[in-house]
Amino acid sequence: MTTASLSKNELLALDHQALDANLTQISLRLLKHRHRLATAESCTGGMIAAACTDLSGASDWFDRGFVTYSNAAKTDMLGVPAAMIEQDGAVSEAVARAMADGALTHSQANVSLAVTGVAGPTGGSDAKPVGTVWFAWCVGGQTHSEMQHFAGDRAAIRAAAVRYSLQRLLGFLLA
Repeated sequence: MTTASLSKNELLALDHQALDANLTQISLRLLKHRHRLATAESCTGGMIAAACTDLSGASDWFDRGFVTYSNAAKTDMLGVPAAMIEQDGAVSEAVARAMADGALTHSQANVSLAVTGVAGPTGGSDAKPVGTVWFAWCVGGQTHSEMQHFAGDRAAIRAAAVRYSLQRLLGFLLA
């Protein structure tokens, strides 16, 4: 059976199964190394933290989640310099990296992930169209960052950002 022949509910179930499998692997890697995770989220609005805490036993490896939707919250809660946001924009590599670093500084975690993007349907520009999402992960003392463009409506973009951020986090933890 191909995914094209699956119903929307069946596709969502597959997405949930894959997400659960990734989260289980993430939790095992974090526990093995006695690490804790903090998230810093803008466009996903806490969806990554919610996915993590849906897993029973998450309190053993998940420290906290920062929902920093406004620019002021990024500055107040994570220490992202307001001048950086003004210069580079909230949806930028510099801000995503500062969010990930700030999540570590303002938590008890030693692994973090950050997401900032344009989920739409408004807010896009020629330089940063709807679906543009910047990610950053701090793992093993190194900060990694990437930008992705996701298609679809607001819900699809946010869901894709959650899946992608956790999939890449697992990759960094396995490296």
